[in-house]
Amino acid sequence: MNLWRVFKWEVKNAYALLNRILSSATHDEVFKAIWKLKIQSKASIFAWRLIWDRLPTRKNLRRDVEINDASCPFCRNHEEDASHLFFSCDKILPLWWESMSWVNIVGAFSEIPKSHLLQLSYYNSDGFKGQRWQSWWIALTWCIWHHRNRMVFLNESFNGHKLMEDALFFCWTWFKNLEKGFDIPFHSWSSSIRDAFSNQGGIVYRIYRSGVWVVPSLQPELWFPNTCSVYCIS
Repeated sequence: MNLWRVFKWEVKNAYALLNRILSSATHDEVFKAIWKLKIQSKASIFAWRLIWDRLPTRKNLRRDVEINDASCPFCRNHEEDASHLFFSCDKILPLWWESMSWVNIVGAFSEIPKSHLLQLSYYNSDGFKGQRWQSWWIALTWCIWHHRNRMVFLNESFNGHKLMEDALFFCWTWFKNLEKGFDIPFHSWSSSIRDAFSNQGGIVYRIYRSGVWVVPSLQPELWFPNTCSVYCIS
């Protein structure tokens, strides 16, 4: 048996299944959650544009104007569309992995903006904590976009560390200005980031066979029937 072929088939189908489940949520439900967040209105509008694929990525611009180079400014190996730029680019994906390491979760992510946001919400589903994760999602995507623009228009180089620091600072600023009783200095908050986004006592279901997929569910067998084994950690 070709184990690599089997592995790729399982991961491909797991992606497809997750996207199908997460896409069942309507855009109205997602936008309602976004507008409830205590963040700047321009950041909420940015998230709305990202989810609707209304940002002027090079792929979108090619619909109306001729563009000689439509490649991703980060990696130069893929056409620049929203899914790649924000979620699957080799330069950006480690930033999401680092984010999830704060709550000891590793796994695959959807590349569809709305599904990606919902996936983080499922991982951290209680109200206050979920809102913080949604705010972090917007802060990181917001800074990815601004970092991209500085590279395109100001010829700056990619700097993943600075991008992450900028996103943390934006997120901290929103919490400080808009969350009642939040008065933690940035250095203290960012140096104990695991506590700020901790999944304390949360339950995580992990695929046992491949070890590359994580998804929470009260009935994990319904998510991946007859394809893998699942175990639970808390």
